[in-house]
Amino acid sequence: MTYALIAAGVLYVLVRRFRGEPLNARDLLAPPAFLLFFGIRAVEEFSLLHLLPLAAGFAFGVLRGMTITLFERNGHLWQRYTPWTVVVWVTSIGASVGLGLLIGGHAPTQLSIGVGMLGELCAVGAKALNTGVPFAPEKLPNGSSSR
Repeated sequence: MTYALIAAGVLYVLVRRFRGEPLNARDLLAPPAFLLFFGIRAVEEFSLLHLLPLAAGFAFGVLRGMTITLFERNGHLWQRYTPWTVVVWVTSIGASVGLGLLIGGHAPTQLSIGVGMLGELCAVGAKALNTGVPFAPEKLPNGSSSR
């Protein structure tokens, strides 16, 4: 059940971001925070060998964040995943599985995805701050959500 909820959440985020959406701080921070919280709670036994796939996941997250297009619309930032973003997602999944097989185990899925999304957050956050364009507000001026 947990994996189905995680998969549904990740799919939801992917679809929204591929279509393009306002970039607000909460949407940038919430997915990795949620997944890291539950991923850390799911850790039963942690080995230093788990650091390699987690470090790789973070690096792929940074790379994925670099593929995301940021643009201004209505005076605030928007983001859109590109085909390269999907290529990096698929490659990172393959690398994660490969490293897991190589070291004989892996960190919990939620933790792995959360670490990757944390890397993405770092790259996108840095790019966003460098634009000088404000993040999208939680609520748009007409009272609707920025989602």
